[in-house]
Amino acid sequence: MWGALLRRGVRGTGGLRCLSSGGPPWSQVVSEAEKIVGYPTSFMSLRCLLSDELSNIAMQVRKLVGTKHPLLDTARQRSLAEITELIHTAFLVHRGIVNIGELKSCDGPLKDMQFGNKMAVLSGDFLLANACASLAQLQNTKVVELISSAIGDLVQGIYYENSKSSEENCLTDDIGISRWKEQVFLSHSALLAKSCQAAMELAKHSIEIQDMAFQYGKHMSMSHKLHSDLQPFVKESSSDTMAFSLNSAPAILHQEFLGREAWLNQIREAQGKGNIVDYKKLQEAIKAGKGVTSAIDLCRCHGNRALAALERFPPSEARDALANIVYAVTRLP
Repeated sequence: MWGALLRRGVRGTGGLRCLSSGGPPWSQVVSEAEKIVGYPTSFMSLRCLLSDELSNIAMQVRKLVGTKHPLLDTARQRSLAEITELIHTAFLVHRGIVNIGELKSCDGPLKDMQFGNKMAVLSGDFLLANACASLAQLQNTKVVELISSAIGDLVQGIYYENSKSSEENCLTDDIGISRWKEQVFLSHSALLAKSCQAAMELAKHSIEIQDMAFQYGKHMSMSHKLHSDLQPFVKESSSDTMAFSLNSAPAILHQEFLGREAWLNQIREAQGKGNIVDYKKLQEAIKAGKGVTSAIDLCRCHGNRALAALERFPPSEARDALANIVYAVTRLP
């Protein structure tokens, strides 16, 4: 969807407004963007695998290859969007694999968990294989190179995430915000950024336009990840403690402001009998520091950089839709 919107934005309803704390809800802006693109994007390729009608339409479109029919400009853009979503879904399925070594008897029968792992591996591989086959059909070597490198980035990012051997090590990891950004780019931003760039390559736009599309995808997804990391610290609808990661942006920024030794002291203070950490106490300590406000500022900073990339595109409904997506992911209290 992002690539199709960017392409329409290049064709070129006014200037972009300044980023503020307000913004439309995420579901609303996605729905409006889908109307511009012309179809709901979620799991389109999965539907194609299961629907004879959609498969027949796809076959008819493929017959146009080589005829230079204008419909193909859009049909390769949509195909790229489906490929990106298939790759993303494949990695989500793979992330569902359970670490058998950490299971307890109360978690259920071991054979069921092993069977579930096998299904996750096979299902993820099946989706990834379909994505790669469709990628080859685009017949654009640069696009293949871009998406292939994004898959490599995803593998590297997820490998880094899974290299944490235990929860105890996670508590004392010394990760700065610069390293956090590198990790988030690999595991969350690279696929979207390079897909946006690939969409511009398919439409035969200049290197400059391709780079702007890359920058938009990168900074929008970084802003989205920061928005997600901030939710346990800014939600006001419930008094209960929301689950949060100690490798999330607010926690890491809190560590940087506090200093390594003071952070380890806070962890010790939050540990009770049996070294079990009171996460509610730790969460309150993070909320009391500067980490949360700094993460909010960083979220809006990346949002502004995404908007700056969009400014290079002519005014259009598509550009406005992409801007609204940025406003939605920076919508914080």
